[in-house]
Amino acid sequence: MRKQELGVGLIGFGTIGTGVVKVLQRNADVIRGRLGVPLRLVRIADLDTTRDRGVDLAGVRFDADASGLIDDPAVDLVIELIGGYDVSRRLILRALERGKPVVTANKALLALHGKELFEAARRGGADVAFEASVGGGIPILRAIREGLAANHIESVHGIINGTTNYVLTQMEQGGEPFDVVLKRAQDLGYAEADPSFDVDGIDAAHKITLLASMAFGAELSFKQVPTEGIREITPLDIESAAEFGFRIKLLGITKRRVTDAVERLEVRVHPTMIPADSLLAKVDGAMNAIAVHGDAVGPTLFYGAGAGELPTASAVVADLMELGREVLRGSAGRVAPLSTLPEALVPKPIVPLGELYGRVYLRFTARDEPGVLSNVTGRLGRHGISIESVVQKGRGHEGMSVPVVVFTHPAAEVAVRRALEEIDQLPEITAPTRLIRIEEEL
Repeated sequence: MRKQELGVGLIGFGTIGTGVVKVLQRNADVIRGRLGVPLRLVRIADLDTTRDRGVDLAGVRFDADASGLIDDPAVDLVIELIGGYDVSRRLILRALERGKPVVTANKALLALHGKELFEAARRGGADVAFEASVGGGIPILRAIREGLAANHIESVHGIINGTTNYVLTQMEQGGEPFDVVLKRAQDLGYAEADPSFDVDGIDAAHKITLLASMAFGAELSFKQVPTEGIREITPLDIESAAEFGFRIKLLGITKRRVTDAVERLEVRVHPTMIPADSLLAKVDGAMNAIAVHGDAVGPTLFYGAGAGELPTASAVVADLMELGREVLRGSAGRVAPLSTLPEALVPKPIVPLGELYGRVYLRFTARDEPGVLSNVTGRLGRHGISIESVVQKGRGHEGMSVPVVVFTHPAAEVAVRRALEEIDQLPEITAPTRLIRIEEEL
């Protein structure tokens, strides 16, 4: 007999959980019309049961018993929004073992333990949906998994962390240093009290891991992803980028390389100079955007709010509806979680950073003395690195250091790194050299 409604259990009643309740209540008529039956929130579990979230919980059981919520026969669909690793993993596995589909926004957990969770879902005859884990309200995972399923994906370039994009935008607009802008972002709620996951690139690495796995059918852990954040970016770097027609964005990048019939993947996160007239370069503030290039469809761009209560809740509820349709049809597993069938997912070699080939920006810190520039450029030249431009920024008093900015022609990164190892040992170089890669084909 067809169910007359689907019961929803929500674990984690923070900002996003509150947004989910609002969307379920506000758009109940739309949801019912598109799904065929109501989604009824029957239980919420959260350790904080006293704080007022500003939503009506009439008829909803609210306590701290997450395990009881999962075991409740009135709960058909489970939402996990507590984050972290151990507890969330245990609760998701419990739900899947009981054949209950799960919606999660936990990109960190999936980037580390996705394989285990997806196998548990297959054994339990249930599915895991996780659209909200990448790009907030942007339906990028569904687009790759289904809309672009007929394509060989060639590349993905993503601004996938709103905090870092906000900080870089503010640094550019006001000419202020990183620490000043970060503090303001924290005061405004754009950055956490401990911003490390965002500004050190870890959050973006979790997300590009999922995107690469889905785009290329690869078994991949985020621990394999070279990751660099934005702490060392200075106003001078941003100013120099603008002088040469670039903007700096923290990008998650993944590309497919095929050499002699061997497929390898580039997967990396780092600050990147991109052409100022490109669509990605025009994405400012806390917004996200992901550019996907498929061999049949060509370039596509997905843009929108990458975080926030209601945009992320929109993705969570959309996943609920998708899983709800599967429950009503009895057709779990209609689409593989990572697009590629589980048995076809294989480990794929990651291209080392040293094999990257392209232009780079270098910022040296050197004493303002005769012969310093020729010493630096000479060592670059001995490693086969041709220079497009070299500029000393300002003049220092005797013995003082000044920044020297270099834009190179395309070169192998391994050669650049070898040259920098030598240059940074020179007595006239007073701080480690800063390297920013330039990505021109977006």
